[in-house]
Amino acid sequence: MADHKLFCEVVSPERIVYSGEVDMVVVRGVEGELGIMSHHVPIVTPLEIGEFRAKNDNEQEHIAVMGGYLEFRDDKVTVLADVAELASQIDVTRAEKKREERERQMAEAKASDEELLGAEISLRKALLRLKVAQRAR
Repeated sequence: MADHKLFCEVVSPERIVYSGEVDMVVVRGVEGELGIMSHHVPIVTPLEIGEFRAKNDNEQEHIAVMGGYLEFRDDKVTVLADVAELASQIDVTRAEKKREERERQMAEAKASDEELLGAEISLRKALLRLKVAQRAR
């Protein structure tokens, strides 16, 4: 795919979630989707709740990233994520249960604005986990 590889590392407060050489990464920043290949201009950007894809030849690693920051320089991508989970490690049953709970909480709409915002964010996280987990299958 690419002439040169990037070194990519996705780190959460608990552990290194992913580390390896890739051809390209695709991630959701606060201003939209961002693709980075070798020789990209240096960048630091905050991340949205979204899917992170590490592409290498014909394979992709899918990671659910729950916010954080991405830095790229000198052909190295570093993601400092608030929470990050590999697709293969997502508990689908738990994510589905969270999705149902949050949808029910939002439908009742008797919560305060702060509670509704928290429920919406939690729902987005559960939906992302389900989407990313499906990619591993």
